[in-house]
Amino acid sequence: MRQQSSHSDLVYATASQNSAAASSPIAASWRRCLNVHQLAPEEGRKPVIADESMFRSARERMEHVVMACSDEVDRLYQTVGRSGCCIVLSDRDGVVLDRRGAAGDDAEFRALGLWQQNVWSEASVGTNGIGTALADERTVIIHRDQHFLSSNIELSCATAPIRDHLGRVTAALDISTCRNDVNDMTLTILSQAVRDVAARVEATLFRQAFPSARIIMVPTASAATAALIAVDYDDLILGATRAARAALKLDDQRIAQGLPAADALREGRGEPGSDLDDAERAALRRALSRTNGNVSQAAQFLGISRATLHRKMKRFSLQ
Repeated sequence: MRQQSSHSDLVYATASQNSAAASSPIAASWRRCLNVHQLAPEEGRKPVIADESMFRSARERMEHVVMACSDEVDRLYQTVGRSGCCIVLSDRDGVVLDRRGAAGDDAEFRALGLWQQNVWSEASVGTNGIGTALADERTVIIHRDQHFLSSNIELSCATAPIRDHLGRVTAALDISTCRNDVNDMTLTILSQAVRDVAARVEATLFRQAFPSARIIMVPTASAATAALIAVDYDDLILGATRAARAALKLDDQRIAQGLPAADALREGRGEPGSDLDDAERAALRRALSRTNGNVSQAAQFLGISRATLHRKMKRFSLQ
C-alpha cells in the first residue's frame, strides 16, 4: 500500500512540474490522464469491458489484421511466451482482440485485465503500453511505475503500433510481463521484437491492399519500417506506406493525382518528352526477352514486321 501511495504522489508531483523531466513522453501521458481523461492514479480501476456488440463489430472489422498477425504472433509467442510474457493485439481504440499466454500465467493476466474484450486505451486505464502507443503513434516501453495507475505498477509492457496501407494507426501489438526481475535490457529486446513483427505485418497488409500491383521498396536511411510503394502497369503510384510517404514526400492528394513512380523516385529518364521512347524501348526489350531473343517471334508478338523490328532495335541500340 505504501508503494502505491508513493507512486501516486510521484505522478501528481511530476505532472505539476515544468522541468525537462516533466516534459518526457511519460510525464506528458500522465498529464493527459489527469487533465483530459480525469483519472486519479490511486483509484483501483480496472479496464473498461467492451460490450458484446462492440467487441463483435471490432473483431469483424479487424479480422484481416488478426489473420495477418496470427502466424507472426505465434512465432513471437514461441520465443517469449514461456518467460512469463503474454502477447496482446488491440484495435485502434485499445480493445483487446486477440492474445497469447501460458495457461499458468492466465489467472494473473486476467486479473489485471489483459484479456480479450477489455479496453486498454489511456482513457480506460491511464498510461500503459497499448494506450500510450496508440495515443503517441509510436513504439513505447512502459516499465512498472511508469504506468499511471498504482494498481498497474507490477506490469511492464513493450508495444508497437501497426499501420494500415494508408499509413494510419489501425492496431497495437503488445508484450506484457509481471515478472519483477525484468530489466531495461530485456525490455529493449522485447521492444525490438514487437517492432519487427509490427513492420512485417504492415508489409503484409500493404501487399494485401494492392494484390495486382508491383511492390517497390524505397531506399531509406532507416530500416526500422518497410518503405514500400505500390505501382500499376503504367508506372503510376497506387499507394505508399507511411515510411515511403515520408521518404518521398507523398500524401493522399499526390497519389490520387497519378504520380509516376519514376518521378517520385527521381529516376533519370533522359530528356523531357522521352517517355514515349522509353515506353517503346521497354516494350521491345520485353518482347525480345519473352522470345529469348528470337527476332521473328518478337516481331510477330508485337504485330510488326521483322524489318520494322530490326530498324527499331537499331534505333534503340538493342542489337
